[in-house]
This record gives sequence, C-alpha cells and structure tokens, in this order.
Amino acid sequence: MKLFECQACGQPLYFENSSCESCGRRLGCLPSLQEISALEPEEEGRWKTLALPEGRFRFCANVQHDACNWLIPEEENNPYCRACRHNRTVPDLSIAQNVNRWRSLETAKRRLFYTLLKLDLPLATRAEDPQGLAFDFLADSAENSPNGASILTGHDNGLITINIAEADDAERERRRHSMAEPYRTLLGHFRHEIGHYFWNVLVRNDPSLERFRQIFGDERQDYGEALQAHYANGPKENWQDEFVSAYAASHPWEDFAETWAHYLHIVDTLETANAFGMKVRPRISRGPELATEIDFDPHQEAALNRLITAWLPLTFAVNSLNRSMGQPDLYPFVLAPAVIAKLAFIHARIHAWSGRRQGEVESHHVLKAVIGGLNSRIGAPQSA
Repeated sequence: MKLFECQACGQPLYFENSSCESCGRRLGCLPSLQEISALEPEEEGRWKTLALPEGRFRFCANVQHDACNWLIPEEENNPYCRACRHNRTVPDLSIAQNVNRWRSLETAKRRLFYTLLKLDLPLATRAEDPQGLAFDFLADSAENSPNGASILTGHDNGLITINIAEADDAERERRRHSMAEPYRTLLGHFRHEIGHYFWNVLVRNDPSLERFRQIFGDERQDYGEALQAHYANGPKENWQDEFVSAYAASHPWEDFAETWAHYLHIVDTLETANAFGMKVRPRISRGPELATEIDFDPHQEAALNRLITAWLPLTFAVNSLNRSMGQPDLYPFVLAPAVIAKLAFIHARIHAWSGRRQGEVESHHVLKAVIGGLNSRIGAPQSA
C-alpha cells in the first residue's frame, strides 16, 4: 500500500485513520483515487475533500458503527461505499463482541479492496449480477447454544462467508496451530477467498482454462473427496516443490486461491516498500547478488520477473528483521519454480483483463533460472 499524508498539515497517516493526530481534521478515503483525504465539513452531512476540492462527498452508512471511513460522491444514491455495498449479511450488532469483530473484518476487507481497485479488477455486486461478489459475516450459533452449528469460512459462486471468530486474535492463533499453518490472518482469509471468486470471473469461461489445467491441474476432480483425502492423509510428499502451501496441494481450486492470495501479498507489500524508497544492499560477501531497489509500481508492472526478483531479497531482509525482534518470519514461504509459473498465470490474467498486458507470460524457463538461482542463495525459511 502507498503512504498517505494529511493535505492540511503533512502528518503521515495510516490507511485506517479517521482523524489526523496532528491537526485533528476529519479524514475519509476516496476509493476512486485510492487516497486518504483531509475534510472540510459542509451542510447536511456533506464534506469537501482537500484531495479533490471540486467534489462533494458523504460517508458510507457504516460510519455510524465506526466500521468504515470511505466516502461516496454526493450524486450517488447507494448509501454504502465501494467496499461495503458488497456486504449481504453482517452479524448481530446488538452484541458488543460482534461489533468489535466486525470492525476488524471491515478493516481487512478495505485493504483487500484497495488492491483490487488498484488492479482494475471487476467487482460486480449481487444487484448487478446474481453471482456477483457478496459477503456474509456470521457468528457461530455455538457461542449462544452448545449444540449450534459452526460457521465455515468459504466461497460459493461469488458469496464469501467469513466466520467472525477469525477476528479474535486468540481464536485465530488457536486455529493456526491446530491446522499447522505457518501464516493465518484476516487479510489472508480475504485474499484467499477472493481468489475463488476471481477464478470464476477470469478463468472459468475463458480460453485460458486449458492453460490453467496444465499448470494447476484438472479442477474437475471431485472437490469434496480431494479435501477429505487432504485432511485424512495430509499433503503429498515433497509438496513444497509444486505448491506455495500444504493446503494448496489439496485441489486445483485451492491451489489457485492460495497462489492468488500470495500474489496480492507480494503486490501490496512491494508497493509499501516502494513508498518507503526501500533498497536492499546486504553487507556480506554475496550481497550484490541479493541487492534490489523497489522503485516501480507493482500494480502496473507488466513483467512478473521484476516483481519476483525484488520480492525474494526483500523477504530475506524483513524475515531477518523479524528474527531480530524474536518474531516469526514475515513471509515463511519459499517460491519454487512451479509456484512462480502459477503466479505468472495469475499475473497474466489480471493484466489481460485490465488491458495493461499483451501477449504471453514470461518463459517458464527464464523464471526457473532466475528464481532457482535466488532461492539457492537465500534458502528456505527455517524455524528460529
């Protein structure tokens, strides 16, 4: 994500800020600009934005719950912003715990939408398309009844269901350990589940489907049986050679969704590194081989090779910083050449949709040479 600053006083801002800590001005997000703007109040709940002075805006209706800071042009009739209008169900907000968890979900969802908008991806609502993107944020009935059913996080033809218990840090950590996952976050859930949605949008009825099957496998294999086998027997031996995670090995749909999530991880983090002007120059004998400068917009970059050759040295550096604080690796994954080919497929589909990319993806052999060389020098993350 890019950096933000108050247009009134220059104070650096976080994406989630609703007021400037320096000058006290109200802040709002302009999704059309992917910008946080200082505001000046006008009559009847309208606001003038310093980032776009000629327009007049109002807040998303979810501002009343302190769950959104996004703005809507005054001429639009929809009471909800570009992100919140995809909500189909929110939890019972008369329960304080639900409100806090839902706010955390909305924070992660807005970060997701920031990247989707930057990538110019299609975002149809259910009002526009019966299989458009929608969210159900649900609470386990088991919390109120010992015999109640547990909500499963997942995707079904455009509808993404998120169990709001995932917004509880302790519960999410418990699930991460029980499922032997190296990484589990709210934003990661959103990025994974939206991958299932975009498989339907960008691949399912596209000529690229056959290419998908060559790279990821045949998705026509029974999904339920595949997941049963995964949970009963675990992933196949040496899954790291072909998949970004153990769960990705369960079925081609899950492989795509996991790889999609990692693509969004990479793009968003590289944009942040670019905003900070980051350069990596390791002071070791082989440091020049691990040097990189993130001086490009990853959303606009047509060459996946450039993203990956910046990503691997960057993650080696930030993983090392995390270990200095006694924290787990920020990015506890290794991108094998087969995974790079899958990232290249996703990169090509996104850029083909947006019209920023023409032609085929980079040669798999070129990517194998580049990534194989970097991985051999950096090595796989190890437990500290």
